[in-house]
Amino acid sequence: MAKRIFMLLSLTSAIVLTSCGHKEHEKHENATFLATNPIVKDTTVTRDYVSQIQSFRHIEVRALEKGYLQKIFVDEGQFVRKGQILFQIMPNLYQAEMQRAKAEASFARIEYLNTKKLAESNVVAPNELLMAKAKLDKANAELSLANVHLKFTEIRAPFDGYIDRFQVKLGSLVDEGDLLTNLSDNSKMWVYYNVPEAEYLDFKENQNKGIHTNVNLLMANNKYFEYPGVVETIEADFNNETGNISFRATFPNPKALLRHGETGNIHITLPYKNAMLIPQKATFEVLDKKYVYVIDKNNEVKSREIVIAAELQHLFIVKSGLQETDKILLEGIRLVKENEKVHFKLEKPEYVISHLDLYAE
Repeated sequence: MAKRIFMLLSLTSAIVLTSCGHKEHEKHENATFLATNPIVKDTTVTRDYVSQIQSFRHIEVRALEKGYLQKIFVDEGQFVRKGQILFQIMPNLYQAEMQRAKAEASFARIEYLNTKKLAESNVVAPNELLMAKAKLDKANAELSLANVHLKFTEIRAPFDGYIDRFQVKLGSLVDEGDLLTNLSDNSKMWVYYNVPEAEYLDFKENQNKGIHTNVNLLMANNKYFEYPGVVETIEADFNNETGNISFRATFPNPKALLRHGETGNIHITLPYKNAMLIPQKATFEVLDKKYVYVIDKNNEVKSREIVIAAELQHLFIVKSGLQETDKILLEGIRLVKENEKVHFKLEKPEYVISHLDLYAE
């Protein structure tokens, strides 16, 4: 009796499942899917790169002589002019050396003039005059050297720029070569960013065609820097570990808004002439390759591999694999199978693109 009840329940379940499956298949066969065509139009693609901002000239200001830091004439963050004195190291020792060198030079000059008179009167040999002249030249050289050492006690700005944080305080004993501060010339800024190999090749191709590339800087406050930049330098070698190469864009900085060490994002706008656009949701991926379902003349879907040139919001730019007249399935990609006949409604691509936010899953 129990065996009969079990068989009856199994038969009933099978009938129910078959009926449900038949209804689902019927529902799928009667479904009408949305399709569209690729659209060809001019567009632009903005690429985003993390960047490091550096001053056009950024140097370390170091002590040229040993001694106590006697005076500081500027403040941290101050703008200074070329030749302006920044620091002074106690000059007493070098002033004394200067006075001694002056005295020795004066003595050597007097000795030379006296020897010259004697030589002209044939009292001394010409070699005596040459030796006196050599002593004078040596004394003058020592005087010049002492003057240089004395000047080195005054640290002056080599160019216009901004003073960074002080590394020493007033009265500190500094040695020759000790770091005092940094100086930044922010009149223009160098912005470095890394570019993948494929995008580097695209950039060079556009450059060879004379296509202008816009370079803009998105700052940390999510606002664009008001002046555009120009790519002036590309490094010689690729990084074998990352596959990237470093670009350097130069930005004018007349208002001194940008400072050394800032970060931002470089946005490069690349033009695409006659770009073929399709919605991203019309594609699916198999083993890292992109495919779409193309509807043929018999209303059957055929998968076709495509190559993507670039990505926009909700859109792909197709490099190869499609024609403008192809009908591609926009909805129901996960419901249909290869070579299956489908019912579809063809929407104009302009309408589809304008409503992609609604279609996006």
